Amino acid sequence: MGHTHKTSKGLNLVFFLNLLFSIIEFIGGYLTQSTAIIADAFHDLMDAVAIGIAVLMDKYAKKPSSQTFSFGYQRFTLVSALILSSILLIGAVLMIRHAILSFSDIKPVNSIGMFALAVLGIAINGFAFFRIKKETESEHLGHSHSKTNKKDANKRAVSLHLLEDVLGWIAVLIGSVIIYFTKWYWVDSLLLFGIAIFIGYNALTNLWDTFKILLQAVPEDISIQEIDAELKLIPNVTDINKLQIWSLDGITNVCSAQIEIQNGSLFTETLAEIKTTLLKNNIHESTIEFIKK
Repeated sequence: MGHTHKTSKGLNLVFFLNLLFSIIEFIGGYLTQSTAIIADAFHDLMDAVAIGIAVLMDKYAKKPSSQTFSFGYQRFTLVSALILSSILLIGAVLMIRHAILSFSDIKPVNSIGMFALAVLGIAINGFAFFRIKKETESEHLGHSHSKTNKKDANKRAVSLHLLEDVLGWIAVLIGSVIIYFTKWYWVDSLLLFGIAIFIGYNALTNLWDTFKILLQAVPEDISIQEIDAELKLIPNVTDINKLQIWSLDGITNVCSAQIEIQNGSLFTETLAEIKTTLLKNNIHESTIEFIKK
């Protein structure tokens, strides 16, 4: 239970930091006349909304299954992923359009203000990154050595995104220095274009990943061929039919299989070994049908 509390505390911190800093960015972007910073403010605001919804949906997803939702409520997190990725993608397209138009109407920007906001952005996102990274490492030490830990995977995704934000702010910092010494104000439009491409790419990637889950594709970290081979090595198993593996929500992986066995009296022992093998391969729920050969 202690790890669960810590995870929520870390995500809550990232949520409030993103929300607060996005407000600072909108104000700073307006004062410096930097469209690149305003674009990143939109990005950080959507990040904050995504993390906030993820925290709420995580609590909602823990509700027990009902007669209407027999699998439970875990897939509700995919709904927020689809909505937010779509909003980010639309926003990225509009930003790309604005960036292209802005090249023909270059306006002066406050490079010193850009530099100050970039330093603040690196500091805040860097702090959040190391905080999440530290919690991930401490959780990993406290858990068993399974092939993949789903909380660790969740935290790694958040920390990777924060690291990308840090790199984005480093680009803004370099751009502000270039503008200060050269007065090449078009660099701000170039940064806007780069940030928009980055947001659009991530939004498309997230949309595709979400669609793959909805279409019940085999999770990327799982090899169905390797699991098939491992199951066939279990004593009493003679063949594997209809092995299907998918994910409910990108975290909880599910398997169903029709397994031929040689000795029906060893049913309990065989099932226990199958469950152990599947759990080792990051499959948390399974439905097994035995066939006596």
